[in-house]
Amino acid sequence: MKKNTIAALLIGTVVTTSLTGCGTKYAATSDAAATSPSYIEAEYPETEYSDAEYPETDYSENGLSSEEAGYAYDAYESPAADSAYATSEEYDSAEEAYAYEEDVYTEAAKAAGILCPGCYDDSCYYEEEPARNYGENYNTVTENPFTAVAANPLSTFGADIDTASYSNLRRMINDGYSLSDITAGSIRTEELVNYFDYDYKKPGNKDAFAVNASIMDCPWNKDTKLVNLGIKAKEMNTEDTPSNIVFLIDVSGSMESYDKLPLLQMGLDMLVDDLNEDDRVSIVTYASSSEVVIAGVPGDKHVELKKAINDLTASGSTNGGEGIKTAYKLAEKYFIKGGNNRVIMATDGDLNVGVTSEDELEELISDKKDGGVFLSVLGFGTGNYNEGTLETLADKGNGNYSYIDCLSEAKKVLIDEFNSTLFTVAKDVKFQTEFNPKYVSEYRLVGYENRQMAAKDFNDDTKDGGEIGSGHAMTILYEIKMTGEEDDDSTSLRYQSTDLSDIGASSNEWMTVSVRYKEPEEDESKLIYFPVGSSCYTKAPNCDTLFAAYVAECGMIINDSEYIGNLKMKDVSKQVSKLDLNDEYKEEFLDLIRNI
Repeated sequence: MKKNTIAALLIGTVVTTSLTGCGTKYAATSDAAATSPSYIEAEYPETEYSDAEYPETDYSENGLSSEEAGYAYDAYESPAADSAYATSEEYDSAEEAYAYEEDVYTEAAKAAGILCPGCYDDSCYYEEEPARNYGENYNTVTENPFTAVAANPLSTFGADIDTASYSNLRRMINDGYSLSDITAGSIRTEELVNYFDYDYKKPGNKDAFAVNASIMDCPWNKDTKLVNLGIKAKEMNTEDTPSNIVFLIDVSGSMESYDKLPLLQMGLDMLVDDLNEDDRVSIVTYASSSEVVIAGVPGDKHVELKKAINDLTASGSTNGGEGIKTAYKLAEKYFIKGGNNRVIMATDGDLNVGVTSEDELEELISDKKDGGVFLSVLGFGTGNYNEGTLETLADKGNGNYSYIDCLSEAKKVLIDEFNSTLFTVAKDVKFQTEFNPKYVSEYRLVGYENRQMAAKDFNDDTKDGGEIGSGHAMTILYEIKMTGEEDDDSTSLRYQSTDLSDIGASSNEWMTVSVRYKEPEEDESKLIYFPVGSSCYTKAPNCDTLFAAYVAECGMIINDSEYIGNLKMKDVSKQVSKLDLNDEYKEEFLDLIRNI
């Protein structure tokens, strides 16, 4: 897949303010005087050491050569001739009509009111304030409590690189929501934090992951520390890796509004411009039933693909289960060994015909994921938006989930972050942090509530983790309480020992972060671990570390955390305004929280 350069779409509002923060106070921060996170050297168990060399890729369909496979996309069960998709030659004269440039996208987005971010006046966002949408469905979030290290030293959870909560929050704020209007469970703290880019160092040549660790005084509680673990995945060369993509598009009546199907069509038009002759594209739509619009079309047939996309219209009920089955069948038919095989599902999640419950969908998608086809879910719209369904599909289908609220977000997900979003370098990724009771008495994982796992599941390869894409970054935050003399418990136990191990007693390690993962085409996991110690503590954290902490505060306030104390959103905006924000999305975040 080629990567064309597409200019940014009106992104960025620069805001500079100098105000005083609250909680633990840090002076106005620039990275010149700050401490960068410590790069932790990876360690491997002797029996599991691996050079982490990725298998050579075979870019053929079902193991056949290109000539043997034939790519006979027009021999598939194509639409009838009167559907206007008979031959690509017929579209040559229409090239200009579908070869949209940046200004065309921008004008179309302005007309529909779906241009963002950095645009907060009535001229370029919603033309009128939408009504509050209280019919949306979100799963419950129960905040992680503090856990005593002496009783349970292991924190275990699956990877989660979803970022939907931030764009959903942006949509709500731009719709005029107050803090009390935001639906409970709609905003997940880890998804807010992971939306932003941080300058984490890459892993070494032999490593699949790197850990960048920083420990600071907690900004919302003077009696605790905040651990920031920046996970960075190996970056693969995907320039020449072909993609087999099936667009699974909801065209039911609920997708008719401007912020659903029309917005999706503009986003997919941009993605199509980055496809080439080695890629294969299929489009499946579903409403009352599923329909194959095109199948196995070469990616360089841009006009044909855009016409198929832009001729879609919305009507009928929503039989998503039938569409999922059809999409995976096509993905398997045109499977490219060693390539990027993926179903991209776009919907508001309002499934009301056929398979509709989360349990039924989980069973359906779990049966499909083992064939090497990954899933990306794009959520759209308001009112009947069903986040619970979409998250279930992504989590159980070896996938990721994004919420598209505007054209710039579509560009960010489908163009700017295509590699990290759609090219998987590790699947079933799990994390297990072991805390050393010599230094840490209690810990609390900030976010990832719906990704928690039993400690024993970490080593069980049949238990799902999460997928991580090429070069993707993920931030893990722990609030910890340090061990003091008052924590010394010399109570003698009859059946177990409370003595520290030799390493625990003699080392400066506060914790060890273990990562277990599988190569994309492998079924057996690998293990890598990273000791984190006192050398990672700093009184002068850099801007990225502070920003992640302040975004976490925002999520905690929205979710009415019992651990946030008296901190208010205006206090968070004061803290953020002191940072050197050289990123348009971080600048936008500051603007947003000032308006809530």
